Amino acid sequence: MRLRGYLASDVLGHTLAVSSVLLAIILTGRFVKYLAEAASGKLAAEILLPVMFYRLPGFLELLLPLGLFIGILMSYGRLYVESEMVILSACGVGPAKLARFTLAPALLVMLVVASLSLFVTPQGVARTEALLNAPQALQGLQLLAAGRFQPRGDEGAVTYAGDIDPDAGALKQVFLYSPGDSDSASDVAGVTVAQSGSVVVDETTGARYLELSDGYRFSGTPGRADYRVVQFEQFGQLLPDRPSLARSEPVDAKSTLELLDSQNAEDTAALHWRISVALMVPIVALLALSLSKTNHRRGRYIKLAPALLLHLGYLFALASIRTSVAEGDAAVSQIYLLHLGFFALALAMLFGPDRIRRLRGS
Repeated sequence: MRLRGYLASDVLGHTLAVSSVLLAIILTGRFVKYLAEAASGKLAAEILLPVMFYRLPGFLELLLPLGLFIGILMSYGRLYVESEMVILSACGVGPAKLARFTLAPALLVMLVVASLSLFVTPQGVARTEALLNAPQALQGLQLLAAGRFQPRGDEGAVTYAGDIDPDAGALKQVFLYSPGDSDSASDVAGVTVAQSGSVVVDETTGARYLELSDGYRFSGTPGRADYRVVQFEQFGQLLPDRPSLARSEPVDAKSTLELLDSQNAEDTAALHWRISVALMVPIVALLALSLSKTNHRRGRYIKLAPALLLHLGYLFALASIRTSVAEGDAAVSQIYLLHLGFFALALAMLFGPDRIRRLRGS
């Protein structure tokens, strides 16, 4: 029992340390991207931190298996380098016992990952989408800074609002410039000015419109005198739906119970992906155990690079099969055949060398 507790605490300690470092790196990178979106007007500044918080479970469900994988490599690698594994082997602790001892912390991590992937992450994604889809967030507009002319995308459009009420999604003293289409026969530019405006979302289509009130629209070709002036009481303009880096696939926001009741191929793929993220934890733990064998001459980090390539290959193959299942090009059984294949590989790497030595000795 003491040995099991010692190994488990050492593995979990390394897992926590590695996962914390990986999480800090991922959060820093994501924060920089989201900050760039907020600065360019693609993401409302006031929802930046809530979006990071709600996306945190999604990061953890992928980082914890990797953290456990690297944690086992580092923990057991140290034991091999310091010859503690030699002593354990002399005391009768073979690969089978080591596998049982290793699966104890792995199952704990598996339960955490399962709770995140099946329940917590979908709620976080749904709340993130609710924040991004709120009209008061002004998503799709380059109007995050009052009193400043801001370009919108690469088409040359410019927007301006003298004042913004973020709670109501209302704008005052609005100016919009739309350049003409140089690829078409009618190269007509347009300027729209209005006293006020607001962002409206069509509940049926989800499209966003900027509704302007009490203004004028000037349209014509630069350099010519045939401009048209239209006075309006209300004018609607469709806003471009620009995907944000913070956005996820709609299926990721569905609860696990919704996915269970759905017959859609994309929903089925998402459901088995959530199960697979947890199922891969004990398999990568056995892979890490088999790859951790080393000695003091080679050092504890000698197999870290190939081990990471194997883990990433496992994860990318799983993601590829999920895509194929969602598109209807593969059966769900292929996901579990992949798990079974890596499980067999882990067992072969763990017990194969001893079996080969015994056969040679006999």
